[in-house]
Amino acid sequence: MFEFLTFFIILLVSVFFSAIFNRLHLPFVIALIAGGIIIGPHFLGILEVTEPIDFLGQIGLIFLMFIAGLEIKLSNFANDKKNISIISVLNGFVPFIVGVGIAVLFGYHGTVPMLLGIIFISSSVAVIIPSIEGAHLLGRRLGKEIVSATIIQDIVSLVLLSIVLQSVKPVTNIPLPLFYLLLVIVLIILRTAIPKLRTFFNFIRKKKNGLFDFEVRLILTLLIGVVVIFELLGLHPIIAGFFTGLVLSESIKSKELFSKIHAISYGLFIPIFFIIVGAEADITLLYHLGPAVYLTISIVLGSFLAKIISGWLAGRMVGFNNREGLLMGVATTPQLSTTLAVVFIGFELGLLDDNLVTAMVALSLITTFVGPMLINLLSKQVIEQKDLKTMDSTK
Repeated sequence: MFEFLTFFIILLVSVFFSAIFNRLHLPFVIALIAGGIIIGPHFLGILEVTEPIDFLGQIGLIFLMFIAGLEIKLSNFANDKKNISIISVLNGFVPFIVGVGIAVLFGYHGTVPMLLGIIFISSSVAVIIPSIEGAHLLGRRLGKEIVSATIIQDIVSLVLLSIVLQSVKPVTNIPLPLFYLLLVIVLIILRTAIPKLRTFFNFIRKKKNGLFDFEVRLILTLLIGVVVIFELLGLHPIIAGFFTGLVLSESIKSKELFSKIHAISYGLFIPIFFIIVGAEADITLLYHLGPAVYLTISIVLGSFLAKIISGWLAGRMVGFNNREGLLMGVATTPQLSTTLAVVFIGFELGLLDDNLVTAMVALSLITTFVGPMLINLLSKQVIEQKDLKTMDSTK
């Protein structure tokens, strides 16, 4: 009975806060995290994260990474490989060094600096793509290279995360070089097998009515199947979610099918994950001038400046002007999926303390809110600048 009540409270909060924040024109993610903070143990104390609720949150995390993978089209890397490589390396390496440096400066050691560096590498594809598309830049070279470089950085951050998790909590006695060779072989097999399994199950069906409902169940089955395989290999389920979405991104052509998967993910499981993340963030630490405040300020400013400066520099190196380079840096500032995934896992494994969890949640909230606004503002200036140049050239 108590579990149903907790589940109902989470759903009610997700609906209520989403509606309120939508009226205020604030992002969906901020609404859910804010709702989790308010009903969590550090504020009103209404929500208790029990094992069943925690399990639903982990499913939400898998779906979040799955949707992030579905947003990616590997075919986008066919052009401008050199420029995309320069942007992704520079815009990933500089923030990584800054993240590690901040962690060391605040006295953290072991795997924590590495985790913070990994967070600084990543950017939220799920936030950046809609922002770039809304700014009418997705079809332009600038937009394509921003998205492609961001995707590479996210993939690299997840690979590094899997290595760190394997070193912290190994579930296999196989030597690491042999383990990763085995992993590469399995990934290649799955890359070929997953689309073929989907085609096979559709082929053996006699009746085609209810096609999309069957497709949804089939894709969810494949997703959970890959999660099980990855867990047996010793990798965290989020890697499985992202990889499965990545593999299926090219083969899912139906907008109706994608909409149904999106509805299941964002309609139920992903909100639970975000509310749990909010509940686990102790914002009361920010009420007093202390380590949490200084750490949060350092992480937020460090992430912003590292991304903007490295993005601008990379943009200039590949031929963009100052304003376009600045947009490239600003566009990579939003932190969401990988950041909160690392927070969730790090807290679960006891690697991150309350100060870091609070700082990471603040980083996600601020960058997810500010990033898209800056993208919209700068993109208008970039488009106006391009239009003026076009008009001048035609005179």
